[in-house]
Amino acid sequence: MKTQDIVLIALFTAITVVLGLMPPITLGFIPVPITLQTLGVMLAGVVLGAKRGGLAMLLLVLLVAIGLPVLAGGRGGLGVLAGPTAGFVLGWVPGAFVSGLLAERLAAAEKRPARQVVAFFLAAAIGGIGVVYAVGIPWLAFVAGIGFKKAALGSLAFVPGDLAKAVVAALVARGVHRAYPVLPGR
Repeated sequence: MKTQDIVLIALFTAITVVLGLMPPITLGFIPVPITLQTLGVMLAGVVLGAKRGGLAMLLLVLLVAIGLPVLAGGRGGLGVLAGPTAGFVLGWVPGAFVSGLLAERLAAAEKRPARQVVAFFLAAAIGGIGVVYAVGIPWLAFVAGIGFKKAALGSLAFVPGDLAKAVVAALVARGVHRAYPVLPGR
C-alpha cells in the first residue's frame, strides 16, 4: 500500500467523522438517528474504490471500538457496537466496499458523464443503502427484540434521505474523478 492510499483512507475516515458532527435527527419510533455519516460511507466507496473505501470505514469502526467519540452525537465505545445501531455501523465496512466495487466496475470505464453519474448513483445506493440495511436491520431486530418486519418497516423512513445522499455522492464522485481520477479501473 502506497502513502497516497493511506492518506486517502485517513482522509475519508475524517470526512465521515466530520459528517457526524452535524446533529443527528431522532425519529422516536426507531432508535437509529438520521445522520450524514452514511454519505461518508457512500463517498468513500465511489471515490476511493472497494479496497480503500472499505479500509476507511474499517478504520472508523476501530476508532469507535477504542472509544473515540466519532459517531454522530459524540458517541463511541464498545457499548455503541453492542447496541441496536451497531449493525448499521458495522455495515459501513461492506457497504463502502460494495459501493467501491460497483463503482470500479460500472463507472470507472464509462466516458459519458450522465451514464457515469447514474453508475455512481447505483453503486452508492446498492452499497451505501442496500448492504448497510442488510446488515443493520437484522441486528436492530435482534438486539431491540422488535422483529425483522417491524425493524424493516421502521427503516423505510430513512430511505428517501439515503437516496438523496446517494445522488450527492454520485455528483461528487463524478466531479472528483473528472478532476483527479483515483478510482482503480478494471
